[in-house]
Amino acid sequence: MIPGPDQALITRNSLAGGRRAGLLTMVGGMLGLSVHVSAAALGISAVLLASATAFTVLKAVGAAYLVWMGVATLRGAGRTLRERPGEDEAGAPARPQGRHLRYGFLSNALNPKVALFFVTFLPQFLPTRGSVLPRALLLSLLFAVLYVLWFSLYVCTVDRLGRWLRRPRVRGRIEQVTGLLLIGFAARLALQPS
Repeated sequence: MIPGPDQALITRNSLAGGRRAGLLTMVGGMLGLSVHVSAAALGISAVLLASATAFTVLKAVGAAYLVWMGVATLRGAGRTLRERPGEDEAGAPARPQGRHLRYGFLSNALNPKVALFFVTFLPQFLPTRGSVLPRALLLSLLFAVLYVLWFSLYVCTVDRLGRWLRRPRVRGRIEQVTGLLLIGFAARLALQPS
């Protein structure tokens, strides 16, 4: 529930593409989380975090992706703020919906802080003897359910407020803030010690 790149992307895509775009971004984010959950359950995340080079590479790629998304969002904000009242994207060509899924996936899959979270969080609740995989999968499923419930509620709230939030000036300002937040998250990630 703490604001972060997921919330920024989901807000942006919900405003620009509606409920479906927000939900696809959320599903992509959950799939990106599943990469780190699986890696933590299998012990791969510990290897990643033990290698300063691997962690730094993932951190750099993740930060670059967030900067790219932030700049794209800021450019979109400029276009939105130039719209005239009553003008909308009705005449614009339809964009593929799969990109929202991809944005959410890459946002989490390329974020080493997610790997760090799961490698420190998950082991605390795993048995010290026997097979850990069933318990790790159960905890991961629980996390996924909470993620989906929270962001589904969030997307529905943004969608309900959509008429007001989608007005060009309001949406443009929200996109500007979102773009700056994404760039800020990228800077924070890049400056994170390895």
